[in-house]
Amino acid sequence: MKLKFSAILVLSFLFSQPIFAHAIVGELEKMSRTDTAVLYLKLGYQHIVPLGIDHILFVLSLFLLSPKLKTVLWQATAFTVAHSVTLSLAMFNVITPNSYMVEALIAISIIFVAVENIFARKLKASRIAVVFLFGLLHGMGFANALSELGLPQNAYLISLVMFNVGVELGQISVIVAAFFLFGKWFGNKPYYRKYFVIPMSSIIAIIAFYWTVERLLLV
Repeated sequence: MKLKFSAILVLSFLFSQPIFAHAIVGELEKMSRTDTAVLYLKLGYQHIVPLGIDHILFVLSLFLLSPKLKTVLWQATAFTVAHSVTLSLAMFNVITPNSYMVEALIAISIIFVAVENIFARKLKASRIAVVFLFGLLHGMGFANALSELGLPQNAYLISLVMFNVGVELGQISVIVAAFFLFGKWFGNKPYYRKYFVIPMSSIIAIIAFYWTVERLLLV
């Protein structure tokens, strides 16, 4: 029964208006801390897979230039540390980012990494710093989404942590999927850059450019 209730809450959170979502948070106060933690873990994961297409494209852009699990996981770690910082600061009201500007900057971050893939023939050490900087932006984006969902007061910290863990698991799922779909088989081929990196990065950049224009019009 609790599992069914949790599933209904997940769907309601993901597809309802903010006011209704906060009403559901009141219902979460009646759930155990364990059930609440599991629910927010699911919400964090689903914020990436399947709903976070912009975050998915960013992670794919990181993967494309150097499709080695160890290399990408180092970048993902920097990204996770950064978005954890701004997500926490925003949820504890230390910072109050403008949601429209943040979403536009997230789109610009995708363009930057995708274009870098096109012109850079190998991964530079500076990529880690760039990923960390953009991770701070994406964390604000996660905070905007989580603010709309709300957090139960009796399990505020654990819900925040588990949402963040769910986001990280979603990112890892994208990386692992990309690795086994094409990185493992074609990453070391001489034609990998020509037929994978440049075309895919170009498509991602075009999509992100459209999002940038669209989002800037809302700022």
